[in-house]
Amino acid sequence: MSGPIDLPRMLAARDRRAGWQRELLERYRLPLVSFTMNIAGPVKNSPSIRRGFRLGRELLLGQLAREKAAVVATREVDEDTGCEGLYVVEMDPRSLKAITCQIEDGTPLGRLLDLDVLSPGGEKLDRPEPRRCLICGGPARECARSRAHPVPELQRETCRLLEEAVTQWDAETAATLAVRALLHEVCTTPKPGLVDRANSGSHRDMDIFTFMDSSAGLWPYFAQCVRAGRETACRPAPETFAALRWPGKLAEGRMLAATGGVNTHKGAIFSLGLACGALGRLDREDWAEPERVLAQVAAMTAGSVERELAGAAGKKTSTAGEDLYRRYGVTGVRGQAEAGFPAVRDHGLPVLERGIREGRTPEQAGTAALLALLAHTDDTNMIARGGIQVQKREAARLRELLAEQPYPAAETIAALDAGYIRQNLSPGGSADLLALCYLLHSLKKIPGND
Repeated sequence: MSGPIDLPRMLAARDRRAGWQRELLERYRLPLVSFTMNIAGPVKNSPSIRRGFRLGRELLLGQLAREKAAVVATREVDEDTGCEGLYVVEMDPRSLKAITCQIEDGTPLGRLLDLDVLSPGGEKLDRPEPRRCLICGGPARECARSRAHPVPELQRETCRLLEEAVTQWDAETAATLAVRALLHEVCTTPKPGLVDRANSGSHRDMDIFTFMDSSAGLWPYFAQCVRAGRETACRPAPETFAALRWPGKLAEGRMLAATGGVNTHKGAIFSLGLACGALGRLDREDWAEPERVLAQVAAMTAGSVERELAGAAGKKTSTAGEDLYRRYGVTGVRGQAEAGFPAVRDHGLPVLERGIREGRTPEQAGTAALLALLAHTDDTNMIARGGIQVQKREAARLRELLAEQPYPAAETIAALDAGYIRQNLSPGGSADLLALCYLLHSLKKIPGND
């Protein structure tokens, strides 16, 4: 957090901003939005204030894009004196002012956003209605003039508004990307033995629409996972994992209701839910670093294999995962999570991103990433359908194929698909990890991570 700023520094920052405003207005002869934050007290910048500024910027730029108003010049500052943004816009000044007033008055964070509009001649456009006070809702200017509310009270309300707005922004963003990752996974075609746009693979009880129904119903769960991560961020990481258990069970029930009892996404509810919980524990600036996200997952699930698999050895009845661990030492998705999803980190995600960098479509790169994941994991779905020897055989076969063709042709993958369908094989565990790859990749490209 930045330290307190004295009056001379604030005045100097204001003078600098006024100079830049004149320079941009003279150069472009277009209206300009001057964006700062309304922050009471001597501390004008902090991680939460910075994130609030970025959310305000996203709101502004989103509405300008909606109106097809081009931003022809931008100048931004992030210093101890605060965050500032100047945006030259091709738009009628009064229409531009209407947009900024709607943002200030119509969004929860808007009360902390100061979006002035200057005409091409430098005149500041007035608001049709006065701004309201943070505390009492009266005219803000009158309360400020009379110092009706003590600074600590204003600071507490500012912190509350910032925290609520940023948490909601993060939860909505992550949930949207998680659902999109599920949709990208199911639409990736061809995928050996799996549901895709071409066929239902080795499955008789589901198709691509079943997966879409399930995906649509999981958005609230992923948002809840982010909030759980944020609420437990200051506590030991395993407490976040514990906080996700009940929401995960509710999400499984929601999935089964949406699909008529078909298990489409149980594994993805676990893995993507963990990822969203990790995002809640992290600052948004860290979201673009997969290693940090996966390290949080590992910290959250530390000891879970010992507790949930090894600890179940004496039970009279066991789950499929417990049975595989007892018979073969296979830890499945629990082991992947506790290790920070090494198959994703070291194989699937690098293949996906390298393919995209080299000009392949996300679908083409995603198909290769799926094969890389299958080649380097003990896919429990494959074991359940074909036995462990078949799973090991297919993993070895794919490692040989990928050594020669890192990005196999669609015809090669289609042949694998036909063979898996004949053998009733389906690498559903690897498909869940592919969705995680898509999510981690998309986190590098979202607004607010710059």
